[in-house]
Amino acid sequence: MGLILDSSILIAAERGRFDLPTLFQSRPDEAFFIAAITASELLHGVQRADTPERREQRSSRVEAILQKLPVIDFDLTTARRHAVLWADLQARRQLIGPHDMLIAATALERGYELTTLNHDEFARVQGVTVVDVRPFVIQKV
Repeated sequence: MGLILDSSILIAAERGRFDLPTLFQSRPDEAFFIAAITASELLHGVQRADTPERREQRSSRVEAILQKLPVIDFDLTTARRHAVLWADLQARRQLIGPHDMLIAATALERGYELTTLNHDEFARVQGVTVVDVRPFVIQKV
């Protein structure tokens, strides 16, 4: 089975608010992935850096993530799943963010679980299993 990491997890880990190594260790037989849109979100964060130094730091972190975690492409099969999901959420008046819909469609199509700090958003998507990551959140005092 696989586990898709949402950008909220990766950003929280970068900020010292999520224990990503312990999550990996807690699921030793699991394959971890990111969706293509998550790669775009991370790369967008690099482009938005307010100083050249911060851009370089973010770029190094993001490139390390992209080297470590396989990126799942958004293909036609996933696009079809996304269209059905979008119509369902719209009909139920339960829309979620457009990037989150792409991530959810990717998870559904592959049969993978999802990790996110935006649990309430993804809980609206029928069929997506959202892993409880609260034990890995680092509370800042």
